[in-house]
Amino acid sequence: ASMIGCGGFGEVFKATLKDGSSVAIKKLIRLSCQGDREFMAEMETLGKIKHRNLVPLLGYCKIGEERLLVYEFMEFGSLEEMLHGRTRAREGRRILTWEERKKIARGAAKGLCFLHHNCIPHIIHRDMKSSNVLLDHDMEARVSDFGMARLISALDTHLSVSTLAGTPGYVPPEYYQSFRCTAKGDVYSFGVVLLELLTGKRPTDKEDFGDTNLVGWVKMTVREGRGKEVIDPELLSAIKGGDEDEAEEFKEMVRYLEITMQCVEDFPSRRPNMLQV
Repeated sequence: ASMIGCGGFGEVFKATLKDGSSVAIKKLIRLSCQGDREFMAEMETLGKIKHRNLVPLLGYCKIGEERLLVYEFMEFGSLEEMLHGRTRAREGRRILTWEERKKIARGAAKGLCFLHHNCIPHIIHRDMKSSNVLLDHDMEARVSDFGMARLISALDTHLSVSTLAGTPGYVPPEYYQSFRCTAKGDVYSFGVVLLELLTGKRPTDKEDFGDTNLVGWVKMTVREGRGKEVIDPELLSAIKGGDEDEAEEFKEMVRYLEITMQCVEDFPSRRPNMLQV
């Protein structure tokens, strides 16, 4: 098995099964309590959640103190890698087209919407970000790590809230006042992922934004009537034909930007829910 990633909840390895198929195995961080019953119960729940835009949990096991989760392997890795990854530095890097970005945005929206509105009990992701949007062999977006925050908090009461309250740049402003995670908090984080797709920039980047972050920079630029400047130059240069502003694609990008701005509203009540998105 080779290590392919490391997240807040543990390391992830790629492994090949006897039949030649690939899986991703997540080794959970050591937890202070041994809530096996809770672990099994959560796994049973998560294992039943199936949707085209979610990464399916195939199984789980416990070996000694280790807890392993087995997921379907996603061919193209994470959206974060695709947009900002080290691989981009090399020649021949793959730049996502507008069509692909739209498909990814819609897929991630459907996955999150399913968690919020179709699962019983409803699942709040709590850590929606581009590294948790994985891309399968069809470049279809699949949301991963859903239920992890809930699983960890069910198992371990001692984990500091900070580990459960998301990733800098994606955390909605209200989480700094109260640590209650809500579906509208997920909508904000999803808005940040949309901004990454539109701008090609990372959520936090000293060079690009100084003291502010992607959301702050985009809000300021849009407020000043310079909305076009936030759109990834790679997208604009790919627009065929003469007049960018008149192009259908550009109008779509502006529409996406409008939806995104609603998602990252400071007040949760002003954000749409995922069904509306």
